Amino acid sequence: MSTVVLLTLTGLGLGALYFLVASGLSLIFGLMDVLNFAHGALLSVGAYGTWWAASGHLPGAGADGPGFVLAVAFGTAAGTLAAVLLELAVIRPLYERPREQVLATVGVGLALPALLSAIWGADARPFPGPAALTGTFGLLGAQVPVNRLVLIAAALAVLAVLKLFLGRTRHGLVVRAGVEDRAMVTALGIDVRKAFTLVFAIGGAAAALGGALGGLYFGSVDPGQGTSLLIFAFVVVVMGGMGSVGGAALASVAVGLVQQFANYYTTAGLGDLAVVVLLAALLLVRPSGLTGRLA
Repeated sequence: MSTVVLLTLTGLGLGALYFLVASGLSLIFGLMDVLNFAHGALLSVGAYGTWWAASGHLPGAGADGPGFVLAVAFGTAAGTLAAVLLELAVIRPLYERPREQVLATVGVGLALPALLSAIWGADARPFPGPAALTGTFGLLGAQVPVNRLVLIAAALAVLAVLKLFLGRTRHGLVVRAGVEDRAMVTALGIDVRKAFTLVFAIGGAAAALGGALGGLYFGSVDPGQGTSLLIFAFVVVVMGGMGSVGGAALASVAVGLVQQFANYYTTAGLGDLAVVVLLAALLLVRPSGLTGRLA
């Protein structure tokens, strides 16, 4: 029983991390029809920004208490800024040229980790975190790492914010309308480009937050961390339904749990294969994914 509890919460924590990456990816694709292959690099920026600040390089930030909260805020802000610059400098000139979009974002996705590697080295760096979040707590006989609950709480908060943004705010409605008929919305005097930049900022913030908290999960940061997580984020987006934030949340839970249980009860590493099999089986039954809509 204790093993099942530990695997379940660990799988949910991993699924929460996948959701933080996939939610922004799904949001950007669903609202803007942009496949952002540089999204994983934004996670790396957030992870390294948090690591740098928590290591004592930012006044007031640190590895414990309010200082760590400030470090996470700094890392998230760094990833958000990188996302905005990416949209303004790379994506915006290519909105009508999807092939060039893919090539450009792939290039950025390779260049940013290489830049991080050039500055701080290619080796993984230990991630400084609060002592309270590096311990465990007892649940039904299992000793569960506290940081799993932090990731789950962060993912639930991001899901709630995205739902609120899309359904209850003016900017969310403007973006949805702009996707359906950009010319009509522009004719009404609304600058759709600013709304699209906001979407990129929100997506980048979610990915950067995933990088900031992913350091707690893995215990270290490295330049290629975002790229490896991006693969599973794409799996989650496809399983959930292209452009569906709610579907991405459900798929994240499924992928995280399947991966953890398969790795434990079979051979280590077969969890990745199990996820691919799950994806193939789902697409055979529901080609549009779990929901297949932006909701």
